[in-house]
Amino acid sequence: MAMATSAERMRTWKGLAILTYGFRPFFLGSAVFAALAMAAWVPMLTGRLSLPTAFDPVSWHAHEFLFGYLGAVIAGFLLTAVPNWTGRLPLVGWPLAGLFLLWLSGRVVIAVSAGLPASLVAAVDLAFQATLAAAILRELVAGRNWRNLVVLGMLALMIAGNLLFHLDAVRGEYPAQGVGLRLGLAAAVLMISVIGGRILPSFTRNWLVKRGESRLPTPPGRFDNISLAVLLAALALWVSMPGSILAGAALIAAGLLHALRLSRWAGVRTGAEPLVWILHAGYGFVPAGALALGISILWPDLLSSAAAQHLWLAGAIGVMTLAVMTRATLGHTGRALAAGPGTSLVYLLLICSVLMRVLAGLSPAQAEMLYVLSALTWIAAFGGFAVLYGPLLARHRKAA
Repeated sequence: MAMATSAERMRTWKGLAILTYGFRPFFLGSAVFAALAMAAWVPMLTGRLSLPTAFDPVSWHAHEFLFGYLGAVIAGFLLTAVPNWTGRLPLVGWPLAGLFLLWLSGRVVIAVSAGLPASLVAAVDLAFQATLAAAILRELVAGRNWRNLVVLGMLALMIAGNLLFHLDAVRGEYPAQGVGLRLGLAAAVLMISVIGGRILPSFTRNWLVKRGESRLPTPPGRFDNISLAVLLAALALWVSMPGSILAGAALIAAGLLHALRLSRWAGVRTGAEPLVWILHAGYGFVPAGALALGISILWPDLLSSAAAQHLWLAGAIGVMTLAVMTRATLGHTGRALAAGPGTSLVYLLLICSVLMRVLAGLSPAQAEMLYVLSALTWIAAFGGFAVLYGPLLARHRKAA
């Protein structure tokens, strides 16, 4: 008997529409979590709220965004992309629900971890990432899709970073500045750089061709490979020797190369369509973060490393994931690939949030006010996504 198509597999599921494809529960769940976690973070920062977590407040905030929020977005992206890469069936129904609940369990046990054994907390939290990696590995091997094993390798680095983050916490160290966070963040930046290098030129080219433009993005080639190799080396140095002059210089070199790489993708010609330019804006935080982090290492009086890292944490990760979630949701629910006024506002709110967070690190006198404004615009951005896109994610695909 021939294997059922993805559409046939989804039609056999008679339950909730949100369980018909991986992007649905994970994109909606990640957006709601991003808003709620930030709403909790502001009173935690001012001492008005104390969660029963074993992590200090800053480490909880860093962990739950990097490994919690981003972990869910990666799951939604991979569970949607891998069936397209391999031609095999998507995860549907109760298995998908089980994986989502495993992610949600990690968020709960982290929040109440002060009253639980550290080994149990780490096991529950890591179980989601490990299960996702095993499922993706099975599909890539079965589909003989060797090209995308590199994505699985980057996911493995994130899992290792999460494990090291937990070990730092157990040892009573400060995980928010530990090797686990750096490794996880480095893996995330690499993932954005690799996948972004595939989708940005492609999506931009398609949009420009549709408009009859002749000046198109430069196709991927040797320069892209060199840029990625330099970034990989710079990140390896930063993870292992975060304060070294060599790491700082390598990050600046990587930032310059990736700024040039981005300029080759014709982003300046995409201003008429927010759904396209937001991808370029999100990727732009990769070189901006590398340059800022390099400066913070070489000239620490000019910029703090925490402010510099937020160009990657909130900027590259936050903006790029929101860009991908909006585009993928529209495309996979049968809507036109065009951003309406609400989506454009969500994009602008998030960019403002990132810039205010970085500015807080440069203006200590106004830092408290800027932290609050950054948090409020962040909540509005992800809450806005949940309001605008939640109905699309929770309903069956629009008929063609």
